[in-house]
Amino acid sequence: MSDAPAPRRNWARVLAPLLVGLLALGAWEGAIRHFAVPAYVLPGPVAIAQTLAADGGSLVASLLVTLRTTVLALLLAVATGVALAVLFSQSRWVEMTFLPYAVMLQVTPVVAIAPLIIIWVNDVQAALLICAWLVAFFPIVSNTTIGLNSTDRNLLDLYRLLGASRWQTLVQLRLPAALPFFLAGLRISGGLALIGAIVAEFVAGTGGASSGLAYRILEAGYQLQIPRMFAALALISLSGAAIFLALSLVSHLLLRRWHESALRAER
Repeated sequence: MSDAPAPRRNWARVLAPLLVGLLALGAWEGAIRHFAVPAYVLPGPVAIAQTLAADGGSLVASLLVTLRTTVLALLLAVATGVALAVLFSQSRWVEMTFLPYAVMLQVTPVVAIAPLIIIWVNDVQAALLICAWLVAFFPIVSNTTIGLNSTDRNLLDLYRLLGASRWQTLVQLRLPAALPFFLAGLRISGGLALIGAIVAEFVAGTGGASSGLAYRILEAGYQLQIPRMFAALALISLSGAAIFLALSLVSHLLLRRWHESALRAER
């Protein structure tokens, strides 16, 4: 049994990283003031917060553009990744034939192929979506394929003895068994979709009212507005953490009543 009650452990999981973060920010601000580091070299947390308060409206508007691309790319990655994983699980020959090409897409740097995609695709927003999808879809297809292929063989034999069709076996047995693997891949892909969207925006360099947050970083860099750059980076980091926490919550809600990974262990 654990020495601390469950509510106290839950609060500790929130307060411990929050306290470390506040201490790090305080040390950062103290070092900036002590060594008199100018803001155009390295701004402190106070200067970044002031920039967020002053320019928060435009930065948040650009963040929403980036998040729209991120969410659409993640949804597309889920649809294509799960469909490919199901196809791979139904035929070993199909998996051996097409999985290497999925691996090639994953290991190819998106920053190298993004200019080509932007040239080939006439629509910049569609090109950004494709770039973000390329980064995000592989963890889903890989993890879901592993999950589908890891179904208990005894249960597969039981379904076969009971005369279940391939569709019934897939829906009632293999997909539920693969759900924890899929959700693990989904948490990874959430952050990767955001990274892919940011990298694609850097390459595209699209400005105007519908520009994403990456363009605001480039713009601030060209104008030597370093606090604004850090403010945009802070929004990206917070957005990535929020995406991970949201997907972790979804995973917990779906698995908490039946899967060992989500059951509260007694220590």
